[in-house]
Amino acid sequence: MIQYVESFIRYLDEEKGLSQSTLESYERDLQQFFEFALRRELQSVNEIRKTHIAMYMNELKKSRFAASTVMRKLVSIRSFFHYMVKESLLEHDPTLYLESPKPEKKVPQILSVEQVEHLLAAPDVSTPPGVRDKAMLELLYATGMKVSELMALNVDDVYPDMKFLHCTSSSGKERVLPISSISAEAVSTYINQIRPHMVRGDRENGLFLNNLGTRLTRQGFWKILKKYAAEAGIDGDITPHTLRHSFAAHLLEDGADIRSVQEMLGHSDMSAAPIYSLLTKKAMKDVYQSHHPRERAHSTKPKEHNGYDND
Repeated sequence: MIQYVESFIRYLDEEKGLSQSTLESYERDLQQFFEFALRRELQSVNEIRKTHIAMYMNELKKSRFAASTVMRKLVSIRSFFHYMVKESLLEHDPTLYLESPKPEKKVPQILSVEQVEHLLAAPDVSTPPGVRDKAMLELLYATGMKVSELMALNVDDVYPDMKFLHCTSSSGKERVLPISSISAEAVSTYINQIRPHMVRGDRENGLFLNNLGTRLTRQGFWKILKKYAAEAGIDGDITPHTLRHSFAAHLLEDGADIRSVQEMLGHSDMSAAPIYSLLTKKAMKDVYQSHHPRERAHSTKPKEHNGYDND
C-alpha cells in the first residue's frame, strides 16, 4: 500500500503543483489511515471498503480530533482513491457515497460590556479619523448591523436627531433600526464636523469615507477594528461580527425580547446562530428560578445545618 501512496504524492507534486507542506500533510494522513488498515488485517488496497473508512473516521472522532481535522483526513483519503480509480489501479472507489462529518458549530466570541466600553473609548476623538472611527464603532454596536451594511450606509440613511437609520442588506432586504443617543451624537459630530473635509467631489454619498475621500471598504474597517481591539487590550480574533454577536447577547441578557432582537439583526431564523439559543435557554432558566413558586420557596428557605463545619 505504501508504494501507491508514494506514486500518489508524486502525482500531486508533478501534476497539481502542491506545496511541500501540503504534500507532507497528505502523506501523513494516508500513512495513518493505512496503519489503521493494517491493524484491521487489511493487506491490500483492494480489500478496503467504505465501512473500513467509516470505522476510521469514527475512531478519529472518539480520539477527540477536531471536526476540521477529521474532514481534512477524509479529503486526503478521498483524493487518494479517486487517483487510484483514475489511474486504473483500482476498480471501485470505496469513498463513493461516504458521508462527510458535519462541521462543528462554534459559539461566536462575545465581548463583555466592559470590553465593549474599552473598545468604544479607544479612538482618539481629537483627530478627524478618530471621530469617524468612534462613530462607526458606536453605530455598529448600537445596531448589530453587518459590516457590509455599515459600509453601504449613505449620508441620507441616518437620522441622528430622530435616532434611527435605514439599513439595506446585501440581499436587498430593508429595515429601520433604532440607534442609541451616544451613537447618534457620535454620528452627528462626524457628519457635521469631519465628513465635509474628507469627501472628494459632490457625487460621493457614502457615509463613512477613507483618506481618499471615497467610501470606506469592509477590509478598511476590519483593519481599523483590529487596531482598536489591540489598543483596548482585547485578546482573541476580533471581527466585525464579534460586535454584532455582542450587541445581540447583551440585549438578550438584559431581558430584551428575542423576536425584537431577531428583527433588528435581520434574521429569518434565530437558530442559525447557536449563541442566541444558548442565551435564551439561560434567560428562561433565570426567569423560572426567579418566578416559579416552588423555586422561590426553595431559594428563600433557610438552609439546615448538617452538623459539619464548612470552614
